[in-house]
Amino acid sequence: MEGEEEIGSPHLAPFVRANREKLRADVVVVSDGAMFAPQTPTLTYGLRGLCYLEVRLRGARRDLHSGAFGGVAPNPIQALGWLLARLKDEKTGRVLIPGFYEKVRPLPQEEKALWPSLDEEALKRELGVEVLPGEEGYSPLERLWARPTLDPNGVWGGYQGEGSKTVIPAEAGMKLSMRLAPDQDPEEVADLAEAYLKAVCPPGYTLEVLRLHGGRPVLTDPFSPPMRLMARALEEVWGRPPVYAREGGTIPVVAELQETLGAPIVLLGLGLPDDNLHAPNEKLDLVNLEKGVAAIRRFHGLLAEELSPGPAGSP
Repeated sequence: MEGEEEIGSPHLAPFVRANREKLRADVVVVSDGAMFAPQTPTLTYGLRGLCYLEVRLRGARRDLHSGAFGGVAPNPIQALGWLLARLKDEKTGRVLIPGFYEKVRPLPQEEKALWPSLDEEALKRELGVEVLPGEEGYSPLERLWARPTLDPNGVWGGYQGEGSKTVIPAEAGMKLSMRLAPDQDPEEVADLAEAYLKAVCPPGYTLEVLRLHGGRPVLTDPFSPPMRLMARALEEVWGRPPVYAREGGTIPVVAELQETLGAPIVLLGLGLPDDNLHAPNEKLDLVNLEKGVAAIRRFHGLLAEELSPGPAGSP
């Protein structure tokens, strides 16, 4: 068991590499990710990668009174707002970091034909929003599954308590996550982002970029022999064939397992879009859990039949 995912699993990749022979397998099954919709068995064949940064800005050497020093002292919160505004284009939704899209792999039309249709109005109702903002020129599913993104995940600085306090803070910061499309490398993207932030940072501030964790994107063959077996198992258990989907999230160990073990990957999502991931009252539907267990049991049986040697003298 490994419980370090939320801090980037720093010990997992070295463990996999050090135990390559012990972990050698015919197939790797990962039961993470989501079903496309309720009662819809789903096989995932792609994951976005991740580059997660913390950006810290410092102005003066201490917090200052805004009456005594306002107008001459640098304000890291203001500078943070300027930096945030320069990260994405307000009209097109595109990330403005030079070179950010250079290695993004184009999405083939034949692959898009595999995807299920998305009920955009239902998604808006689920999220409680009127629009689905994102990169101009791409459908919501493309933006969710196959295009890179940049999102501020947290902003801090200055006085946060009840009432007022006229302070010019000495420090402010933000946390940024960038979901990466196939062929983007998290370290290369971190280099690009850090160089850009330092280039556009206004004078009078010290900027520091911390690289918290990341993961490489993954694409697998949706019609590999193990995926075909899992599709059969899901159809037997659910009574309907699975849909094929990419996943917008990241499972960093999958790329490591794929590269180190060289085994085909089967990604079986059992969550639902309304499971409140990373939010209060996170849940898992018991029906999905039970049917997921049944499907994996059936998959093991089918895999054993596939790998079993035939009668003596047969090929």
